[in-house]
Amino acid sequence: MSPVSTSAEPTAPAPDRNPLRVLIGGPRGALESVLPPLVFVATFELSGSIGWAVGVALAIAMVFAIWRIAEGKRPTRALSALLIVAISAYVAVNTDSAVAFFWPRVLVNLISALAFAVSIMVRWPLLGVIVGPIVGTRMRWRQDPELLKAYARASWLWVALCLVRAAVLVPLIEQRLIWGLAVTGAIFYVLVIVTVLLSWVVIRRSLPANHQGIRHPITSSSTNPQTI
Repeated sequence: MSPVSTSAEPTAPAPDRNPLRVLIGGPRGALESVLPPLVFVATFELSGSIGWAVGVALAIAMVFAIWRIAEGKRPTRALSALLIVAISAYVAVNTDSAVAFFWPRVLVNLISALAFAVSIMVRWPLLGVIVGPIVGTRMRWRQDPELLKAYARASWLWVALCLVRAAVLVPLIEQRLIWGLAVTGAIFYVLVIVTVLLSWVVIRRSLPANHQGIRHPITSSSTNPQTI
């Protein structure tokens, strides 16, 4: 997310790991977010069967997971989506309620908001934990007070994102607005894009003008090239 520096600090390259692209997920990430809930609702409305609905949603999530594994890519996003769909399917089948399919998503968002908030408090902001390996700095950003502060500030945006998503889901579930729930995947994906872009702005504005960006944390080794 920053220009290439001539700093003497050795930085492990991160091939094809643009943090904006990774966090947003691209077209496939959009499909992984949008299709399972949409297909679940569409199948339920057409068939009237929760069993068919969860079966099709699980099949879609499995296809994405297998697709990533077959390409040799890290399947974390797809496997996480598959796990959420599986838990959602279990809840829907056991409660015999289509809208109950979306309660686990509320819980996941509340837990995620709490995790981001706690990570900021303990000075391990999750945004830095996620982005560091993407850009090749691993956890060296924690040795840079300015980067640590920037990641902490931007992580609050992700707390807000998770709380907003939960706040949108709860009334839709309680009012049993099934088609409203169907399109939340698309809405939330747009919110992720906005959050990623705002995070980038917050990080840039939080760093001093002479800082070279997230790919070049200022550590003791970067200020003293002789130090290994």
